[in-house]
Amino acid sequence: MARELLSALCLVAVLEGLFLFLTPDGWKRTAERLYSLTTPQLRTFGAVIVLVGLVSLWAVRA
Repeated sequence: MARELLSALCLVAVLEGLFLFLTPDGWKRTAERLYSLTTPQLRTFGAVIVLVGLVSLWAVRA
């Protein structure tokens, strides 16, 4: 289980790095938009991302 978790974290790092490498200006604009959101909006956005990730993981693993 630890191996799978570390593999998943490595894949997250690769994807994050690709976004920064391929579209640094787009990433900056997105970060600026996120910075302008209120705390409740950010929490909601984070919760939606977690739910989408969990549903996607469930769909892929099923």
